[in-house]
Amino acid sequence: MQPPSDAGSGRRIADLETPCLIVDRARMLNNIARLNRRLSGRGVGLRPHLKTVKSVDAARLVLARPEGPATVSTLREAEVFGRAGITDLLYSLLIAPQKLDQVTGLRRAGIDLKVVVDSIEAARMVAAHSRAVKDRIPTLIEIDVDGHRSGIALDGKDRLVAIGEALTADAELRGVMTHAGGSYALSASGDLERAAEAERAGAVRMAEVLRGAGLSCPMVSVGSTPTGFSAASYDGITELRTGVYMFFDLVQAGIGVCGIEDIALSVLATVVGHQAGKGWIIIDAGWTALSGDCGTASQAVNQYLGLVCDANGRPCDDLVVLRASQEHGIVAVRPGAKSALPDLPIGTRIRILPNHACATAAQHDRYHVVDGPSVAEVWPRFGGWSASIPKEGFANTRQCRSIAVLGQGGGAAVPF
Repeated sequence: MQPPSDAGSGRRIADLETPCLIVDRARMLNNIARLNRRLSGRGVGLRPHLKTVKSVDAARLVLARPEGPATVSTLREAEVFGRAGITDLLYSLLIAPQKLDQVTGLRRAGIDLKVVVDSIEAARMVAAHSRAVKDRIPTLIEIDVDGHRSGIALDGKDRLVAIGEALTADAELRGVMTHAGGSYALSASGDLERAAEAERAGAVRMAEVLRGAGLSCPMVSVGSTPTGFSAASYDGITELRTGVYMFFDLVQAGIGVCGIEDIALSVLATVVGHQAGKGWIIIDAGWTALSGDCGTASQAVNQYLGLVCDANGRPCDDLVVLRASQEHGIVAVRPGAKSALPDLPIGTRIRILPNHACATAAQHDRYHVVDGPSVAEVWPRFGGWSASIPKEGFANTRQCRSIAVLGQGGGAAVPF
């Protein structure tokens, strides 16, 4: 099993083929340390969401213990991280009945995998499956604190108790969880603090409803990067789930959670042409490298498809990726700005900061981790949705040393 062709340290950014994904090690470590300092002594645990990084190497930098806890959003993530010994996992997507066999396979392989429901119908399905396989699957009930997505509304106390009772028949009610996704539309610090408190108070209130009905609720899990960094109190919360904070991105900078200088993830690209009459610079990174996420379009500063930096990661004044096709990007001065288009000869390397780190990282199969101009490490990154569990389970989750990387690598096996 061979590592990626450009694996290993000692190379320079200038030697890399483009487009490719860059992680600034110092910035990432600073971001991780910032959240750890914030939570220190606050009585709340951290269950980092690994859906952004999808990399065992990156995960190792944020886990409290080798086995976790951690959060995943696909069963493929649960499998890969579980094989690497990260076994205390919460699968945060509402569970579908067709996925319960995979959940059982992962649990039998040694992964303490917890699932989420928000309906009596789903709770009964989990309970029935638990009874059939003789495994009380630990389950959390999702709470909707801001009308953003799924979950039990705060006025649905009777429904909440009914779901809890349905689970306790044959499964295990482990607690409640929520995600204040509406916080991504905010920016003022006061608004973010209020959203964080609404998230905390709503989850705690619903946990108390369950306890008042004589039901167990040991876990009270909340999480979004904006609220996690804005909360004045974590009272009553057992754990915080944040994910993109490891890298940050332009959406988070627009919200005000970080600065541009904190963004650790970028796409390295090369200038391949010019359209001088149109004020365009053509690069070899299109939406297959950058993603098509336009998450800053509704913010005060529209970064279009990404903010352009020089090869060292220093932002260029008002230079953005204006639009993209599959493999080409068009770099131009931000519409309305008065900055001059810089002279970037063909062959010039640039780095593009992403709007949404999760979406951009998903386009790639590896991270090039850099210290200054040098590549210190290459971390494999995986994709996919479904788990693949052999009938005999995982021989030893802590000894697994390779996975099949999906994406640009086309399934090449690479070491952890």
